[in-house]
Amino acid sequence: MNAKRNRGLTEEAATTAIDQACRMPRLPTIRYQFPDLAEAASQEQRSYRGFLAELLLAECDDRARRRSERRIKAAGFPREKSLRAFDYDANPNIDAATINTLATCEWVRKGHPLCLIGDSGMGKSHLVIALGTEAAVKGYRVKYVLATKLVNELVEAADEKQVAKTIARYGRVDLLCIDELGYMELDRRGAELLFQVLTEREEKNSVAIASNESFGGWTKTFTDPRLCAAIVDRITFGGNIIATGTDSYRLAHTKAQAERSIE
Repeated sequence: MNAKRNRGLTEEAATTAIDQACRMPRLPTIRYQFPDLAEAASQEQRSYRGFLAELLLAECDDRARRRSERRIKAAGFPREKSLRAFDYDANPNIDAATINTLATCEWVRKGHPLCLIGDSGMGKSHLVIALGTEAAVKGYRVKYVLATKLVNELVEAADEKQVAKTIARYGRVDLLCIDELGYMELDRRGAELLFQVLTEREEKNSVAIASNESFGGWTKTFTDPRLCAAIVDRITFGGNIIATGTDSYRLAHTKAQAERSIE
């Protein structure tokens, strides 16, 4: 009965029916794009099957975009950074081919770690955020956090007897990006709690760490030599290590701008 009645719908009634039908299964993209796509299909004399495929693909593409946006927002990145915007010419220490390989996120799929080591202004944070964003776009759960903020959160959780829950929460994400490790000395308690997070993720989920100190200098952050060695072992085993260099291209860029303004 319904099928026979639908065949007799006017174009206006059919459009209204489509709009109402898309609300129930939550198909907003089809709902909003249907009039334009229908007009284009009519002008180009597409088949019913081709028109339906275009409608469904538009909905799928838009849903994927919205999911990516939600994952990027949930990651908590402090600012937007992309690999396209990275200036490889300004920092020849970083190999574009290596970064492009990392952008495939195969290392995230395998649960391998990534370490970027170098002085301030060498693009470490840019790359960590950009690679984390690539992972989020590809469907991985990502979390970005400053090392000191993470340790402070762990210490507070321990005081409130919630540390196991907090460690488990950080252990669940597919990629944990820890930025600015090495800028501050950690007491033994904070270092041990951070070690627990890394242990929770070992050989299961990836961690990306950006540090201004070489591994040899991590004893300034992790003052217990044994604990420091264990942490370095955790985040380097089977991982990727990128040395970004020591001559800040960000500082060089600032100086060049200042010199041009004087001229």
